[in-house]
Amino acid sequence: MQVSVETTSNIERRMTIGVPAQEIDQAVQKRLQETARTVRMNGFRPGKVPMSVVKRRFGDSVRQEVVGEAMRDNYIKALQEQDINPAGYPQLEPKVVEEGKDLEFTATFEVLPDIELGDLSKVTVEKPVTEVTDKDIDKMIDNLRRQQATMKEVKRKSKNKDIVTLDFKGFIDGEEFEGGSAEEHRLTLGSGQMIPGFEKAIVGGKTGEEFEIEVTFPEDYHNEELAGKPAKFEIKIHKVEEPQLPELNAEFFEQFGIQAEDEETFREEVKKNMERELKQAISNKVKNDVVDGLLETTELDVPAALVDQEIDRLRQDAVQRFGGQVDFQQLPKEIFQEQATRRVKTGLLFQEVVKQNDLQADDEKVEEKIQEIASTYEQPEEVVAHFSNNPDQKAQIESSVLEDAVVDHVLAQAKVKEKKMKYEEAVQAGQSQG
Repeated sequence: MQVSVETTSNIERRMTIGVPAQEIDQAVQKRLQETARTVRMNGFRPGKVPMSVVKRRFGDSVRQEVVGEAMRDNYIKALQEQDINPAGYPQLEPKVVEEGKDLEFTATFEVLPDIELGDLSKVTVEKPVTEVTDKDIDKMIDNLRRQQATMKEVKRKSKNKDIVTLDFKGFIDGEEFEGGSAEEHRLTLGSGQMIPGFEKAIVGGKTGEEFEIEVTFPEDYHNEELAGKPAKFEIKIHKVEEPQLPELNAEFFEQFGIQAEDEETFREEVKKNMERELKQAISNKVKNDVVDGLLETTELDVPAALVDQEIDRLRQDAVQRFGGQVDFQQLPKEIFQEQATRRVKTGLLFQEVVKQNDLQADDEKVEEKIQEIASTYEQPEEVVAHFSNNPDQKAQIESSVLEDAVVDHVLAQAKVKEKKMKYEEAVQAGQSQG
């Protein structure tokens, strides 16, 4: 086998590979002999078809099969011989395939990029600083109660947190606009579902009332045709309902998986859950700032094959989330292009930080993370045993701990700015980044 390698770009290589004619021709001959022993043709007894007839009938297809297998096998041997690690599958193209001549083909493929990490001291990270207050817990418990609330129709004027059933019809410059109308729409006042000013203008309305309100679409509204424009809405209220909140008792607590006999114990459990969520949100925010910093300070060519693989994973995840009713390949690749590219770049950069600094997944931190996950379940010891007996699951934890080690390494050199935030702001920052 003869091999030559050409560098066609930073991450693309083209190998030209030659395979002796004797090797190919012998394989073709062997395959034809096997075919002759089993083929059935009119006018000939089984196993008695002349080789000349078999070759004339099956020679081209057999040679095509042999050449395809030879290209795949010799491509792999060539990679090992040249000590090349490809990223994704190659494009194999035969150049010479005639009988009696050496097989010659090219393999065009991508390789992982050589990465020169940027100056980590130029990475800037904003770390939220906050805590869970009694007011935050009160609001969370109120939200939980409202999730379980029953509704009671009232005849009084509506107020915030009431649910109003209404019709509305929107006009701009006296003309109805698309998407600006609805009938029997249930709206929780004060929820922020509608554009600024809409819900506030409904507060005080009663069942049976009809009136007009005037609002202005935000300048950054997602529909550019409506952004910044004043609008009028005709409103008709059909019903005003007041939520009837459940009592804080053991039956209510149990609906959220919390075994508690009194409100104080329930509050403590809610606080623990909120603190876990806050910790994860801050971790997400910091990690994504680290990723942003690495991407900004390091130039990186990304193998298209890896991006395509990541796009397929994202498409499959999307299909599963929506019930798996469609073939993931029907989803346009372009929707996932940016996210997939970022993920691949992040993976390559993290691998480089690990390699250059010989980072390891610390056993104690792996155990801590397993215990942390287990603590959220009713039978934590079963969760710990599950990870202990499932190498694949434990490997995912080790990978997560190794990512944390990369983040810590970058943070040690980066500019870290602490920013005071309220609980909800910190959680939202982590969610929007995660």
